[in-house]
Amino acid sequence: MQLTGAEIVIRCLLEQGVDTVFGYPGGTILNVYDELYKYQDKIRHVLTSHEQGAAHAADGYARATGRTGVCLATSGPGATNLVTGIATAYMDSVPLVAITCNVNLPLLGKDTFQEVDIAGITMPITKHGYIVKDIHVLADTIRRAFMIARSGRPGPVLVDITKDVTAAKCDYSPYTPPKPGVYCACTDEELDRAAEMIKAAKRPFIYVGGGAIISGASGQLKEFVDRTDCPICDTLMGQGAIDQRDPHYTGMIGMHGTKTSNFGVSRCDLLIALGVRFSDRVVGNASKFASRAKVLHIDIDAAEINKNVRAAHSLVGDLNEILARLNTRLSPMKHEAWMAEINELKAEFPLQYDHSKFTCPGIIETICRMTGGEAIITTDVGQHQMWAAQYYTYTKPRTFITSGGLGTMGYGLGAAIGAKTGRPDKTVINIAGDGCFRMNMNELATASRCGIPVIEVIIDNQVLGMVRQWQTLYYGQRYSSTVLEDKVDYVKVAEGLGCRAFRVTCAEELEKALSEALSCGEPCVLDCVIDRDDKVFPMVSPGSSISEAFDESDLAKK
Repeated sequence: MQLTGAEIVIRCLLEQGVDTVFGYPGGTILNVYDELYKYQDKIRHVLTSHEQGAAHAADGYARATGRTGVCLATSGPGATNLVTGIATAYMDSVPLVAITCNVNLPLLGKDTFQEVDIAGITMPITKHGYIVKDIHVLADTIRRAFMIARSGRPGPVLVDITKDVTAAKCDYSPYTPPKPGVYCACTDEELDRAAEMIKAAKRPFIYVGGGAIISGASGQLKEFVDRTDCPICDTLMGQGAIDQRDPHYTGMIGMHGTKTSNFGVSRCDLLIALGVRFSDRVVGNASKFASRAKVLHIDIDAAEINKNVRAAHSLVGDLNEILARLNTRLSPMKHEAWMAEINELKAEFPLQYDHSKFTCPGIIETICRMTGGEAIITTDVGQHQMWAAQYYTYTKPRTFITSGGLGTMGYGLGAAIGAKTGRPDKTVINIAGDGCFRMNMNELATASRCGIPVIEVIIDNQVLGMVRQWQTLYYGQRYSSTVLEDKVDYVKVAEGLGCRAFRVTCAEELEKALSEALSCGEPCVLDCVIDRDDKVFPMVSPGSSISEAFDESDLAKK
């Protein structure tokens, strides 16, 4: 049958099972939006307040559902406004297809109104990028984009289409996408060697990251932990990969990880690294990281092997598949002395904060208690992000959504809107510092206009908290451009954007406001006012070994 390019775009989205897209229209993409209007009973379009919000929403949708997120934007500034969101998805391995439209083919390269080489701009931050200049390759290009986005190590793909292609016609044939296969490059001999390393270890430690969530490996991971009877820590991106109530769990590792995890990894003789990339925020001083241990690294991306930390042995492939095959090679073990040592560290170095004050850790614990630990938590970036990782108990994958690799301030609210759209059955709460919230708070208008009942919790300390913490510790308390004292009233802003809003200054007010927000079915904002000098501990100084993690009690001794 003969279809226009615009209708081919929509038909291809339907082929891929897309039921929701996030975007903002403009001149060059009007043909696509015109077709989208005709299919509004099959594809929901969420009109965001800004294209960056659309990219973050598609990202949050993908992380919450495990499906590929889709965002749309017009040419020029519409396309460039997606860039930060695309880069965020790239750093955190999120499957996303960004569809933009460009000026007519004869006008490309002539500095035409709202023309930009978005494929060139995004080349370093996408798995692949296309510019479609011929309608006859349009359908196959979109199909390849989805395949690339979700296969192997997932990531964003850009498809830029010239406007005349969306208006032209050609034959279209329906297509049923194949189910993605499971990639596993390791041999039986390599698996056997890994199993022997695990059996020989006296003090093994599991270090798990976002790859475990992406591959759906939580079930096999739980079996692996039980079989090996060894401690397990997670990265920021790995929150929820293991039920954090498990007695083997020791907390997050890294710059703001627990002392138990940091000290334990520093003492182990085998570090089993699962779906991780040895980020600098985890490793600290790479030359001293897990210096007593052999490293067994399992990841789907061969480029990550030996990139930051040398591995004694590695397995490349889908983590769920590899763990399933490893589990058949391992009989149940016991590491009683090692686990006893780890439990002593837990008892000696618990996470702690001042319970006499109204603090973010207390807020997070209250949210966890009142949601039964069942909410999807999204965050922005900074102190509140670390507290959300430390003090909420994550029991399931895809319930903690944050910008880990790029550290994108302003990410969380858009991501929350996407997560709630994809998982309407879940309570979705975004936790943001006031510095982050003001970057993309216009997306509250999206939530109210579209009836998306997310809860926004602002950790309002009138400063850029994490930067101020560094200024306090390393810059002689010179608070250069980090104090946000002004006349912005977030409650009035939220109400002006169509949301219910509460100012919260104590634990009693928090309970009341959160109870109302959880039950009202409307987008709500809780402006929680805390002290500006609260700090996130433990902490590892930049360039130091994670074995040198310190907290306030250590500072007091100096």
